[in-house]
Amino acid sequence: MRYVLAVLIAIAAALALASPAAAQNVIERLVNPGPLVAAHEKLEATCTSCHTPFSRETQNGLCLDCHKPVAADIAAKTGFHGRSREVANSQCRRCHTDHIGRDADITFLDPTLFDHAITEFALTGGHVGLACASCHTAKAKFREAPTACDACHGKDDPHKGELGADCAKCHNTGNWQKTTAFDHATTKFALLGAHAKAECRSCHAGGQYVGLPLACVGCHKADDVHKGKFGTKCQDCHAAQAWAKAKFDHDRSRFPLHGAHKALACSDCHSDEPEKDRLPLTCIGCHQKDDVHKGGFGPDCGKCHNEANWKEVTNFDHDKTRFPLIGRHKAVTCTDCHKSSDFKKAPMQCQSCHEDNFHKRRLGPDCAACHTPKGWLQWRFDHNTQTRFPLTGVHVRVECHTCHDKPVTGKPVLDTVCGSCHAKDDVHRGSFGQNCGQCHTTSTFRR
Repeated sequence: MRYVLAVLIAIAAALALASPAAAQNVIERLVNPGPLVAAHEKLEATCTSCHTPFSRETQNGLCLDCHKPVAADIAAKTGFHGRSREVANSQCRRCHTDHIGRDADITFLDPTLFDHAITEFALTGGHVGLACASCHTAKAKFREAPTACDACHGKDDPHKGELGADCAKCHNTGNWQKTTAFDHATTKFALLGAHAKAECRSCHAGGQYVGLPLACVGCHKADDVHKGKFGTKCQDCHAAQAWAKAKFDHDRSRFPLHGAHKALACSDCHSDEPEKDRLPLTCIGCHQKDDVHKGGFGPDCGKCHNEANWKEVTNFDHDKTRFPLIGRHKAVTCTDCHKSSDFKKAPMQCQSCHEDNFHKRRLGPDCAACHTPKGWLQWRFDHNTQTRFPLTGVHVRVECHTCHDKPVTGKPVLDTVCGSCHAKDDVHRGSFGQNCGQCHTTSTFRR
């Protein structure tokens, strides 16, 4: 008892004479259970970096404040610390006890008992029997070991990186030399037909996988019996199922074959000189020599002609011209109006086809003012609305030629003053002027 009291008196005396910082170091040294590991050596002078006085529950938070990658794994439930159920329910000090010396290993990892399946990289196949040091180097943290195939196997890559870094697309950990089925459809060249049966080395000679041609002619130029005559798009005629069996579907081209064109042989249009074989797509390009209209209707022959029979005209819509066919004009044959192959020269005026033997031009050249194409004898002219001289009284019964008695070249225009027609009937001999309507009416001239 006296010894303990002496020690306490000595401590009190030391505290009274020492500075505050020195007093703190003395206390810390008295309670320090042992030196920290080398990695924590710089924290040894400050206990509060890892400990909170009288609160062991806060110690985990202080650990994770420094070990941020581990804290991130726990929060995201990734990596060993995030996946392990033991870690989730334990304090850090349970596995990582410190104060046991500078050279101590506080990870306490037993490689023979460690379950790699709870990490981000489960060991399968050939990886199972590897020593830890094969992937985990001495100076690197376990979490920093690479997980990409090429990180370890890049030096063994016979493809020289041409197929990318994802080795697992073809290889597996069970047998590195034995490849799994590669889905060629994920590339720019899906394998179809006979291509699906070809050996890889048939196209990938010498292990080349990048820069190979995608066009048929890139591999089959030597098989081209046409010697390039039909260009480089072999797929227009050939298929991957069978190269020798070819059939060209002209309907997939810019010039589908219809009518008489279907019966033509290829050589009727395509020459043996591919460099000159640039065929026109317009009718006139091939049939210009057959154009009896001499270009009068332009190059679009299809407006009138069809591919079934060149001489049969069935497609022309006269209603889209400046002279639509209505009434009895529809039954007229083309040659009745079109006297020459230059159809545009056909006249549009009525008198050009219909000679005026009845009116003899006394009503002018505009036959359509009274007549319609429905029938030459069917006509109607409303003098009251179509002229400035409405017909009333006995004028209604007067025959047209009575007033319109002289041929005219334009629109028939007569003087509307009474005296111009009735001067010979004027018993007043002009004494009251020409405007007879001042006294007389059209019902009877005598009143």
